[in-house]
Amino acid sequence: MGLPQTHPSYGFDDYLAQEREGECRQEYLDGQVYAMAGETLEHSTICFNLAAILGAQLRGKPCRGLSPNMKVLSGKYSPGQIKGLFSYPDVSVVCGEPKFHDERRDVLLNPTLIIEVLSPGTELFDRGEKFRRYRTCLESLQDYVLVSSASPMVELFQRQAGGFWLYSAVTGLEARVALPSIGCELSLAEIYERLDFPAEA
Repeated sequence: MGLPQTHPSYGFDDYLAQEREGECRQEYLDGQVYAMAGETLEHSTICFNLAAILGAQLRGKPCRGLSPNMKVLSGKYSPGQIKGLFSYPDVSVVCGEPKFHDERRDVLLNPTLIIEVLSPGTELFDRGEKFRRYRTCLESLQDYVLVSSASPMVELFQRQAGGFWLYSAVTGLEARVALPSIGCELSLAEIYERLDFPAEA
């Protein structure tokens, strides 16, 4: 998430009208609109690798992966609504029939899995307020994955009964992460293919 725009406050409808007519992606949080920042080589490479890994594994399954251009709404819509989050996850997967905000079919309501690739400018938001909105507003969400762009590390939050979330993390290129909600597995060697990291002391 980048810097907020100068407009004092947008409603859902105002934001969507501007977003659909514009050429730049912007995220929305409680009436404020934020320009999306550019991405580093590392971030871009990881996103491409994740899409390739999951795309191959999802063939023939009742789940589909979506590109970073698909918006996700975390919040309830009503006329004049301001409070809510429109975001562009780095990777999202929906299982079963996708549900959308309206007939434009460009705002997803029921992701099963969301992956965010961390960067210095967005990490606090991805870990904090964004995840809070995801886990409280998206009943369909089963797995939330954070992928470091600074070192080989993947963190997984899995929804449990009673509203709890189970946390696990793996590090090192030999590690793997199972994603049972979509029947897939991530290899860190494949996630970080073509990237080099400084050797640890």
